[in-house]
Formats: sequence, C-alpha cells, structure tokens
Amino acid sequence: MFKRILLPTDGSDLSMRAVDTGMGLAASLGAEVYAFHAVMPYPALSYLIDITDMNQQVYMQDAIGRAEEYLREVHKRAEAAGVSCESGYVMDNRPYTAIVAAATDHRCDLIVMASHGWQGMNRLLLGSETQKVLVSCNVPVLVCR
Repeated sequence: MFKRILLPTDGSDLSMRAVDTGMGLAASLGAEVYAFHAVMPYPALSYLIDITDMNQQVYMQDAIGRAEEYLREVHKRAEAAGVSCESGYVMDNRPYTAIVAAATDHRCDLIVMASHGWQGMNRLLLGSETQKVLVSCNVPVLVCR
C-alpha cells in the first residue's frame, strides 16, 4: 500500500512514539522511511546581525547537532526494525512547509507524525504544525497522540 513513509521528528518523546508507529507500519508493509527534521533559523533582527553573529554560529551548530542526533536515533530504530531509512534536515521557520516539501521531494506517499494535543488557547496561540500539514498536503497523514 505505502512504499515510502515520511517520519518528521522534533526529538520529543511524543514524536519518537510516532516514529515507532511509522517504523512498525513500514516494517509490516516492506516500506522505506525518510526521517526528517526542520531546523528553525536563528531568530535575529537584521540590524543586530553584527552583535549576534557569534551567537548565531553557536545556535546553528547546536541546532544542527540536535537535528543530527534526532535523525541518528531514527536510524537506530530503523535498523532494529529492519527498515531501510534515509534522512535529512532543512532550515525553515515554518516546519509545516518543510514537512510538506520533504514529502514531495522524497516521493513519500504517507506522513506519520505526532500531534502534541494542544487544546484551547495554547492551540490558538501556538498553532499546530500537524494541523497545518493536514491542510497543506496532498499526501495522507497518520496523526499519532
């Protein structure tokens, strides 16, 4: 049914549970997975660039290090499940657009991702990347809680 499953992760316990769900599905279907992380760019104002340049370098090194750590963990889980896994990360201040683009660019036919389950005012203020993916994507999305 599904041949290539996108597994976006932010490294949280909830997103790793979704990774495990997607990994189990991939193993049962003989599908491949593509693990993905969207790195948020450094939030600096342009007129502060000179002042914050060093902080930006430190931030980016740390953010990329975390992305690589998250993706290594997905690779470990894929190996344990006997599932073929590729991975990547991109810089984007809108994670949902990066997820939708990754699904298209890597020919994924399913996205398995977590919903943090925010309700009420938190959902309104913080938004839901999962909800944004659902309304922006032509690929089926399996949402895990």
